[in-house]
Amino acid sequence: MRITFFFRSLLFAFVILVLSAASVAQVSVVIRIGPPALPIYEQPLCPGEGYLWVPGYWAYDYDYDDYYWVPGTWVLAPEPGLLWTPGYWGWASDRFIFHEGYWGPRVGFYGGIVYGFGYFGEGYEGGRWEHGRFFYNRAVNNVNITEIHNVYNTTVINNVTVNRVSYNGGNGGIDRRPTRFEEEAEHERHIAPVALQTQHIQAARADRQLRASVNQGRPEVAATPRPGAFRDRAVVPAKQAGAPYHPEANRGGAQRADQPAPRWENNVPRPGNSVHPRDLPHERPAPPSTGNAKVDQKYQQQQEKQFAKQEQERQKLQQRQERDHQQLERQRADDARRQQVEQKHQQQTQQLEQKHEKQQQRMQEKQRPPSEKHSKDNRPPHGLG
Repeated sequence: MRITFFFRSLLFAFVILVLSAASVAQVSVVIRIGPPALPIYEQPLCPGEGYLWVPGYWAYDYDYDDYYWVPGTWVLAPEPGLLWTPGYWGWASDRFIFHEGYWGPRVGFYGGIVYGFGYFGEGYEGGRWEHGRFFYNRAVNNVNITEIHNVYNTTVINNVTVNRVSYNGGNGGIDRRPTRFEEEAEHERHIAPVALQTQHIQAARADRQLRASVNQGRPEVAATPRPGAFRDRAVVPAKQAGAPYHPEANRGGAQRADQPAPRWENNVPRPGNSVHPRDLPHERPAPPSTGNAKVDQKYQQQQEKQFAKQEQERQKLQQRQERDHQQLERQRADDARRQQVEQKHQQQTQQLEQKHEKQQQRMQEKQRPPSEKHSKDNRPPHGLG
């Protein structure tokens, strides 16, 4: 009798575990299909000195389960001497993970992806910094030499087989690993994408025509002269898709019913059920305005610094969790063990999200106009006003 009760209890626990696993799986999309091929397009004219080319790429919208194109664009370098390392998709364990791009003194590993215009899978051949000025290689960049004189012309010999594959590893992906030089660059000082880049990504995500399920891998806006300038005359459309693209039937449809509530409320991130840091929103809220230009500028600088630090913390945690996934694969762990790890990851991610939320709230509290602070601090006790 006791043995029967024991097995019934064990069976009940197993059912609860399975149901728990299903509930967690509903709030996290595992991407097992790589992004479309890179479309074929031309580079718009460089808008001015100091702008560096940031190549376009396919990002992923978890609300619609669909890839969308982030147009290539010219971005003013945040500091002289900094270069852009593009982000890239890479296969890790059982899913595709996006590695964010960054600014740094050297170009690091970007998956061996041939983005073109100086990014031929390793390093950058589009230009170099000399004495605080950026010199453009006209062989790979579209530059008006009547306005920009710091140019040179060096033909780039590309020994890499040119294809339009947009991801590293996995089935059909680029087979390349970081060099020692690229690994060293990975540990140098980095700056996260600037605010204009983030706004550029948000605008692309909101444009239905840029979804892969709609444009079939051939976006109408493939590149822009400046971030967010999607309606500019100089916008460049894709000539053709990099390869035939046929999205899954369940992609690009209506918003999923199992999505959590909106991630932002009153310019503050709302805690959700994100399992991994890559599931967290990377948007930053619009900074409040006090009417004082100097105060607002100082706040924006502080916000940029805080956002860059938070982004580093997200990436660090993501990398640690990816190592956990790789270890599970090596150990050939069972479903119960995998579920335990995923629950641990979810706790770690939510703790990090709550930490960042408190930091944002504290910063916004400092930014509130003095009149509002005075009004709040001198409110009468509840029931007496």
